[in-house]
Amino acid sequence: MNLKGKPAYADTGFRWLVLGAASLVLLVLAYIALSMTSRALPVFEHMGVWGFLSGKRWSPADQLFGALPFMWGTLFTAAIAVAISVPISLGVALFVTQIAPRKWRMPIVYVMDLLAVVPSVVFGLWGVMVLSQHFHLGRSFMTAGIILAIMITPIITSLAREVIETTPQNEKEAALALGATKWEMIKGAVWPHSKGGLVGAVMLGLGRAMGETIAAALVIGSSLGQITLHALQPGNSMPAVIANEWGEADAMHKSALIALAVVLFVITIVVNLAAQSIVQRSIRRSRGK
Repeated sequence: MNLKGKPAYADTGFRWLVLGAASLVLLVLAYIALSMTSRALPVFEHMGVWGFLSGKRWSPADQLFGALPFMWGTLFTAAIAVAISVPISLGVALFVTQIAPRKWRMPIVYVMDLLAVVPSVVFGLWGVMVLSQHFHLGRSFMTAGIILAIMITPIITSLAREVIETTPQNEKEAALALGATKWEMIKGAVWPHSKGGLVGAVMLGLGRAMGETIAAALVIGSSLGQITLHALQPGNSMPAVIANEWGEADAMHKSALIALAVVLFVITIVVNLAAQSIVQRSIRRSRGK
């Protein structure tokens, strides 16, 4: 009801508009999931879902499709990327928000934002020409992990900076007034308020690292069946094998590649839902609910 006592048609229309937009996103997501799963059914029927997920041999010529090495490669390279990126990202976010002089803050933010928009193929080619040759890392899990770390650092840094800046100023000033050092203030005031959001930022970065295709395909080595903890060995990941093999695949082979995409889709959705859950729990705790 508006000020003149008439029905608020504009508010009702806006409500239905945004509801339709949100519903459209869910419908598109459901359509993607259903269409991809339907095209993956041939390989699931041929190998069995568990046989596909747990199989270690990938041989299209023999109609054998085991996804486990690629699942391992995806998770292993993403874990390397997160392990490298998180300390750097959190350090930059804390430096920008808590320590850096005001005149330095925006230039640092601009540089991080510019790093986020560099095309992934540029990072991949740099990894091939510099990391794998001059640093003698070869095309390996480690090279892929370093490239992915560079790519997700701006994302985690940006989200972490936004989360840290939500810490109430009076809580930080109270800690400093009680004689706390800058580090003690961060540990006692900023971290308890921000930790849920920071974990969510890290998990969103993890999801981004798992889904990267071109950069990983260029530097990971494309070795089939490699399940190892040796980071300097070549390997493969789900996005990389899809990009490398799609062009020459027959019907069953394409079904297997689509099945890899379905598995990656599910893993990414789970990671993002977990991140959202952690962030929302942190918000509720900060509000005292």
